[in-house]
Amino acid sequence: MSLRFGTDGVRGLANLDLTPELALALGRAAARVLGPDTFVIGRDTRRSGPLLEGALAAGLASEGSDVELLGVAPTPAVAHTAAMADRPGAVISASHNPFADNGIKLFAKGGRKLPDEVEEQIEHQVIGLHRSGRPTGAGVGHIGAAATGVQAWIDTVTGSLEGRRLDGVSIVVDTANGALSSFAGPILDSLGAQVRMLADQPDGININDEVGSNHPERLAAEVVAQGADLGIAFDGDADRMVAVAGDGSVVDGDHIIALCALDLRQRGQLVHDTVVVTVMTNLGFRLAMAEAGIEVISTGVGDRYVLEALDNGGFSLGGEQSGHIIFRDLATTGDGLLSAVQLLDLVVRSGQPLAALAAGAMTRLPQVLVNVAVAQRIPDVADQLAAEIGEVEVELGAQGRVLIRPSGTEPLIRVMVEAADEATAQSATARLVAAVETRFGQPS
Repeated sequence: MSLRFGTDGVRGLANLDLTPELALALGRAAARVLGPDTFVIGRDTRRSGPLLEGALAAGLASEGSDVELLGVAPTPAVAHTAAMADRPGAVISASHNPFADNGIKLFAKGGRKLPDEVEEQIEHQVIGLHRSGRPTGAGVGHIGAAATGVQAWIDTVTGSLEGRRLDGVSIVVDTANGALSSFAGPILDSLGAQVRMLADQPDGININDEVGSNHPERLAAEVVAQGADLGIAFDGDADRMVAVAGDGSVVDGDHIIALCALDLRQRGQLVHDTVVVTVMTNLGFRLAMAEAGIEVISTGVGDRYVLEALDNGGFSLGGEQSGHIIFRDLATTGDGLLSAVQLLDLVVRSGQPLAALAAGAMTRLPQVLVNVAVAQRIPDVADQLAAEIGEVEVELGAQGRVLIRPSGTEPLIRVMVEAADEATAQSATARLVAAVETRFGQPS
């Protein structure tokens, strides 16, 4: 049996790629590498969640680790619980993927995602499980419901307003029929917001089904129809969010991070006047931050790399275009609800509509992304195409950017170009895609 971690844990088609047998083996391996501490486990609303939860918990207990089950809980709530109790944790979720997929992501003690070297240790342990025994009798771990649930996480989210409230703001909330479905409404209502809910009736198979942060179209239509001030959309495990302004326009992670960075800096709370983002962040964000005197640090794609840079520099804010936003003073991972509360607070304090705030924070440059299938992964593709990339970059100048990188999980080369106008971006992308296909494309 073998196992491979991707960008965000282990993921695949539940009961085919990600089987109970594999989940059990992962539990055993995780207990050996991260344990024998008590583990906390949460899951989203997928039908396969209880199946994999039972297998993962059994694997952990078979190696002597106790297990506390949080049941359906957002990823940030599991991370927060692990951090507060200083114990490892796991989330059973495939995030924004279709319901038939599922995944397992692990947290080390303190609620942080695992570094690459620890994931490699777990992978090696899975391969070698048959070579050693396991405890018996009183050495077997106990599995039971978590005593306190996620109330401490809820208190952290609401307490982040430092006594301020959201009275008077009207919002439509789309929880993607996911892990936040039973939490978002009551929490936002308790803060004074006028809340209308969408996609908050999970049935095990409707998670992310044309709803949530990857599909904000229905939310946008509802915001306009209701005359709401704005809308918030989460993904299935609620570690990311995007917003919709009152005019129906989508406000993505780049805009939200820009707004929060400018606001925190104005209030003297943006540590070292620095924000951390990934290489996928739009060039318009970088230009806006430079104009405001805010330094931008870039990382590879994945919120765990953002978190690593935040901790290394002692910074307070970072995130991804997709809506993973980390307020490091308050959380160890992307937290959709915390991000929503911070954005709503900003809107209320400003007295301005979100559309105007977003437009003033940054101007998004046209961005074109094309995935090119190749025969095998090519880690140094950018180095091999340095000449072609250099030519395009010279033509684009300061108002453009090129990013060519291999997919972290598939035999694909991702070609991205940003430029001052759509036509220039499309033309430059086509040239670079042709170069990739000529050098590395699959034979017909």
